[in-house]
Amino acid sequence: MSHGRGSDDAPGGGRGLHVRVKTMRGRKIGSQRWLQRQLNDPYVAKAKAAGYRSRAAFKLIELDDKFHVLARGKKVIDLGAAPGGWTQIAVERVKAGQTGGGVVAGLDINEWTPVPNATCIVLDFMDNAAPDKLKDALGGKADVVLSDMAAPATGHGPTDHIRIMALAETAWAFAEEVLAPGGAFICKVFQGGTEGELLKQIKARCRTVKHAKPPASRKESAEVYVIGLGFKG
Repeated sequence: MSHGRGSDDAPGGGRGLHVRVKTMRGRKIGSQRWLQRQLNDPYVAKAKAAGYRSRAAFKLIELDDKFHVLARGKKVIDLGAAPGGWTQIAVERVKAGQTGGGVVAGLDINEWTPVPNATCIVLDFMDNAAPDKLKDALGGKADVVLSDMAAPATGHGPTDHIRIMALAETAWAFAEEVLAPGGAFICKVFQGGTEGELLKQIKARCRTVKHAKPPASRKESAEVYVIGLGFKG
């Protein structure tokens, strides 16, 4: 099981005009649709122009512009970090590597190129060693835990929903352990019927709990983000 971001987040070429992808012998319909979607996605072009590793960077920009969880000096953990788009934004916004700046640690099961001024770990989040590695990298409690983890899609909606909710629940259990009082939790979930228990747990430990679907999240995607603010410790 991969705990990284979906392949639709990797930046590719962008065009001002609508691009039609020619059918190539041997190319599966699914990959043809994916390529056409990439070529016509303005966020892919924006990510490439800005030097961000994924269009997903804009999801975090939009979420943070709304909820203001990333600020100079904050300590941040990014789960499911590859290829590094969210880690890049976290480093920028907490001013990691600067005087008075924050600390950012990212983890993913997949290989990813290290982001400057962040600790970048290649490890399965479900590995027993993962929590301690992240805590050591931070050198104390976290102010923010981010999770954009996703399991590879099976194409079977209920199965995919159960798998991503299992990752979300594990991310929250870790956040409860590592967050400092007043901390924030942002996590990808899928719209469906089984997140009630997770929401109940988050509401019990955070002063405010919201749902958001940032504009950069594709309309056809079932993903939404749950935001817990004011962790009670």
